[in-house]
Amino acid sequence: MTAVASVLASIQSACSLARPFSLVAATVVLSLAAVADAVAQYGGLPGSGASPGYGQDAPPPPPRPRVQPRASTPSAAPPARPQVSGTPLRSVSGLPPVGETRLTQGEVLIELNGSPSPQVVDALAGRHRLQRVESQALELTGTTYYRWRIPDGRSMDTVLRALEADRAVTSAQPNYVYTLQQAAVSEGDPAQYALAKLRLPEAHTLAKGDKALVAVIDSGIDATHPELNGIVAGEFDASSSAAKAHPHGTGIAGIIAAHGRLLGAAPAARILAVRAFSTVPTGAEGTTFAILKGLDWAIGQGARVINMSFAGPFDPALARVLAGGRAKGAILIAAAGNTGPKSPPQFPAADPNVIAVTAIDAEDRLFAQASRGNHVALAAPGVDILAPAPGGTYQVVSGTSYAAAYVSGIAALILERRPKLLLDPFKRILFSTARDLGPKGRDDQFGEGLADAYQALLTFEPKAADPVASGEQLAPR
Repeated sequence: MTAVASVLASIQSACSLARPFSLVAATVVLSLAAVADAVAQYGGLPGSGASPGYGQDAPPPPPRPRVQPRASTPSAAPPARPQVSGTPLRSVSGLPPVGETRLTQGEVLIELNGSPSPQVVDALAGRHRLQRVESQALELTGTTYYRWRIPDGRSMDTVLRALEADRAVTSAQPNYVYTLQQAAVSEGDPAQYALAKLRLPEAHTLAKGDKALVAVIDSGIDATHPELNGIVAGEFDASSSAAKAHPHGTGIAGIIAAHGRLLGAAPAARILAVRAFSTVPTGAEGTTFAILKGLDWAIGQGARVINMSFAGPFDPALARVLAGGRAKGAILIAAAGNTGPKSPPQFPAADPNVIAVTAIDAEDRLFAQASRGNHVALAAPGVDILAPAPGGTYQVVSGTSYAAAYVSGIAALILERRPKLLLDPFKRILFSTARDLGPKGRDDQFGEGLADAYQALLTFEPKAADPVASGEQLAPR
């Protein structure tokens, strides 16, 4: 590690640190059931008049058993919402919760079954006096989403209620806005302390992520950076943005798979660069529609690991696509969020199909801005992280975004050894090998504890006990 620290010190002096601004093919019936279960686990419906609340990450019904967490200190009960388990999708209201402002004003998203004819779509737009902007057919849900504008000043709630009363409409909701989970750039120690903390050098003697395909749903990535040379296997612009590469996406990709002067968590992994976030004066933002397009494309390309280092409100459409992604065998990993200890859990991290990752520093202290809650699954380093930035430069950054990227890299290592491993046995491996932090047992700050890449890979060694050796669940072909 002395050599690594020496090299990194030279980087710090030789490179100007960039300072980025803050940051199934299953049947439609299966997809609808999945979202009903997901919404039920969140405690109910958006638009019920209550602030967004999220319930326990309870086990879904067989045949998808969930990991039973260790004992945890009870947390305050979230705001109650009506329970809707097993309810048909048309009964799930897409109205935003009262007071929710993280949405695109004057727009609605409409979901229709299958691929309707232009005549059907035009008639629907005419009935509701809406202007079509764009559409996207999603393989994961077997439906088509339409982004439409409200041209005459009517309120969003009024339009959504009318759409929900229209029998031709499968669902309708706002086009929510998500933000990347990066805090202000710090002046901290740029040495890659995360390598030792996650035991990555030892883990790399067993796997380096070879043949693992990781999708980064983020801002643009500078694929020409020396740290990222040759790792980008495909690119997709879901945001229709002409913006240049962005520090956040470039940093996330480097944490996962850098292999120059820096060392990523999975240096042999390949990256699918999905631009779903566009630059705005305050950083970068992505909408529901762009994220849906990016997820559908990435999973259609065969990505097994999906990194989502962003956060926002509960989103029924995104919940359905995440359920479809899990059914396809995707390992979905998200940043817990940087909205602070009093914030309600953020989406997609709080979705039951997602592994939520929080951030710690070099002293195992929780990142002060980290969101908390019973959905938090794991911790990883995310404070004062040295990462690539556009233009061949480097940055020292903090946020749960970067902790999630480290866990995505560890997922790539595990999938090199077990390419068809599904979410539940994957979680058993990660959770059972994590090092406990904070209060004894699982807790709302650190989840199951600090991820241990080496111990997780030892699970597959002949002399190690393999928790999935009997009845291992495999991903569909």
